[in-house]
Amino acid sequence: CHPLRYTTVMKEGLCTLLVAVCWILSCTNALTHTLSLAQLSFCADNTIPHFFCDLAALLKLSCSDISLNELLIFTVGLAVITLPLICILISYGHIGVTILKTPSTKGILKALSTCGSHLSVVSLYYGTIIGLYFVPSSSASSDKDIIASVMYTVVTPLLNPFIYSLRNRDIKGALERLFNRAIVLSQ
Repeated sequence: CHPLRYTTVMKEGLCTLLVAVCWILSCTNALTHTLSLAQLSFCADNTIPHFFCDLAALLKLSCSDISLNELLIFTVGLAVITLPLICILISYGHIGVTILKTPSTKGILKALSTCGSHLSVVSLYYGTIIGLYFVPSSSASSDKDIIASVMYTVVTPLLNPFIYSLRNRDIKGALERLFNRAIVLSQ
């Protein structure tokens, strides 16, 4: 809402603090799930039907009671997933109020275009994570779990460079020239 104040607010100390808090919370979250997973017994088939060692896929292989692990996923997930999502939505709410105060229609459209692409990636990322970890899944939905995992681990990070670079006029110009060359060569 106040882009001219960014350099005075985001000092090196605040950036360091934000990075440290993210690392500490992430490591604590991973350690919590790893220690609770170490308490489980695994029998019979130890092949993970997934493309990476996901927590939900590991829990499906356990022959122990996983109700405590599921409760841990839900409670820790509420803090780790929904708290950042709420902060993002509040931030975009403030941006939306500021956009609506803009007298220029062209400025409103440009801001909504930028915010819209960011919000689409945020909703794709958080939507798949919430669907994967907060909605109980049956054992038959392994393929759906894999697709959801691909969405938030592969697709979303791949979209970010496009969203940020397509705002750059040089990148847009280079893409237009590339497409025009492809059209000319195909004729």
